[in-house]
Amino acid sequence: MSLTPDQSAAVSSWIASGDNLSAVQKKLREQFSVSLTFMEVRFLVDDLNLQLKDPAPKADANDLSKAAPAAAAKKPAGSAPAADAGDGDVADLPPEAELDDGAAPAAEDALLEDEGGPAGSIAVEVDKVTLHPGALASGTVTFSDGVTGKWIVDNYGRPGFTEVSQPGYRPKPADAQAFMQELSLQLQKRGY
Repeated sequence: MSLTPDQSAAVSSWIASGDNLSAVQKKLREQFSVSLTFMEVRFLVDDLNLQLKDPAPKADANDLSKAAPAAAAKKPAGSAPAADAGDGDVADLPPEAELDDGAAPAAEDALLEDEGGPAGSIAVEVDKVTLHPGALASGTVTFSDGVTGKWIVDNYGRPGFTEVSQPGYRPKPADAQAFMQELSLQLQKRGY
């Protein structure tokens, strides 16, 4: 659907003032009687070459000192790290928020280690047949430092690892972000 120049200008001003896609969708319906789906609004914003503003500043992904105590408090004493799960258990990551502007999603915070540095190439492969109960997709990943793992995406769209070649391994922040981006790209290619 194409909008009039006045409607396009209004959408541009709403985005510039910090409105999110839901707010733009609601305003289009209320002010112009234009009913669009959320995805159509997303495409409209992309077609107008507009950038959504971050609603709140994200925590620095390299500063795990704030996130580590909270994560440690949730795990019972003596429990194995999630990446060690080689017996079929899945290390569930929290549901992801909207992934606008290439910002690191909250799910990646669980994958990061405090060691920074440039990431090499990440190899993500998607299995042709997914044999894990409750999984939409599965496959393998090879991180830039050679550590390999098996991943799944569950019915809620949450990524997790079922197996990692190095016990207790946490990828570099850049590797974790590259993994999430490459995983998204590979799944999109297959129609997920």
